Amino acid sequence: MTAKNILNAKSLEALGAARLAELLIDISTGNAAVKRRLRLALASARSPGQLANEVRKRLATIARSRAFVDWRGVRALADDLDIQRRAIVEIVTRADPTEALDLLWRFMALAPSVFERCDDSNGAVIGVFREACGDMGEIASKAKPDTTTLADRVFEALVVNDYGQFDELIRVLAPALGRAGLEHLKHRMIDLSNRPTAKPAEEDRVKIGWSSSGPIYADEMAERSRVSAVRLALSEIADALGDVDAFIAQYDEDARKVPKIAAQIARRLLSAGRAEEAWQTIAATEQRQRGSGWDCRTSNGKTPGSTFSTRWAVPTMRKPCGGGALNARYRPPISGLI
Repeated sequence: MTAKNILNAKSLEALGAARLAELLIDISTGNAAVKRRLRLALASARSPGQLANEVRKRLATIARSRAFVDWRGVRALADDLDIQRRAIVEIVTRADPTEALDLLWRFMALAPSVFERCDDSNGAVIGVFREACGDMGEIASKAKPDTTTLADRVFEALVVNDYGQFDELIRVLAPALGRAGLEHLKHRMIDLSNRPTAKPAEEDRVKIGWSSSGPIYADEMAERSRVSAVRLALSEIADALGDVDAFIAQYDEDARKVPKIAAQIARRLLSAGRAEEAWQTIAATEQRQRGSGWDCRTSNGKTPGSTFSTRWAVPTMRKPCGGGALNARYRPPISGLI
């Protein structure tokens, strides 16, 4: 290929606006994805407000969709979502951070319905949602929303974090929440942990799987998810507030002797200048060599296992996704318990 035929922005400029417009019309014919990008570009050229309206319409369309997307089409779905995300983050934010933040919340609200109808085994879609979650921190700092209102919205998001799309939400929004917002969120989480839950009648219980000890029921997993979500949130709030003792309080005496958890506690104690307590925490761990790996036991001889995982205190469950496919990112919802 000669230099004059190389495709790049400069060489295409030579075609002129009229010819490029004709080519774009030809290329977009029968290609919905290209048409959507052109509409966004046109809306952006008119005004950021027009672009925001175009994004809002597209998000509504995605929310209404019920068509299952298999592994062949999931990349196109992820690309479509990412185009909307970038339009919000890169263009709308510059003109109106408050509008951009609202659009990002709408975007994140798509996650449950999107995961219900797609095979995201390659992680393309969850990657876009996690990018969007990460974007919220900077945009919220610019938008400066009321901290109590923001904390309430964070709480509502965390109780429907069924696929892990909000895993980093407290960390990224901590600066915008400030101490007042974090304290409000903390109180809401404590209130959630203290609420009594009604156990369904035996004939109404729903089996969602089996373990070596028998059937696994939906209400059991939902309750464990509730406990886990509260513990995780309170731990992250404690970190954001620099409250080492509040972090430690999320684990009972036996759990603190598990090496992984003890290391997390000791690291925080060291950062707080409490070296002696950090050493005592490490010295209290109980480890027994078994085979090729470590068998970690507590003082009562039990093995905590996955009950005290780094992020979630219950094993991640899998939920049927569309035509019998499994979505490995599903966590039992706790929203029905509150």
